[in-house]
Amino acid sequence: MDLRESDQKMKPIVLLLLAAAVISVIGSTGVAYAAEGDAAGSSDSFKILGAGLAFGLAAFGAGIGLGQVGAAGLAVISENPALQSKVFIFVGMVESIAIYGIVMMFIILGQ
Repeated sequence: MDLRESDQKMKPIVLLLLAAAVISVIGSTGVAYAAEGDAAGSSDSFKILGAGLAFGLAAFGAGIGLGQVGAAGLAVISENPALQSKVFIFVGMVESIAIYGIVMMFIILGQ
């Protein structure tokens, strides 16, 4: 694969991430102006934001990891079906990251 081909494949992903960042900044400015007078709601909003980030990023990372482990696991199982139990252990290890994200979300919201 040529370097130019990989740049062309990454361009839509970068543009999508940039658009998501711009939309989130634009959307959060209205919320910031609406809650200007409420000082107690500020810590609650940061808790919700932190909990959402904790779970969202953990689920995103687990999804990427599961795609990699799943593809490699299917290749291993197709060559040697006896290794199926070991593949399931690795899949469980990757999915535990999302579970840790859920636990952290509940810890943050419980404070």
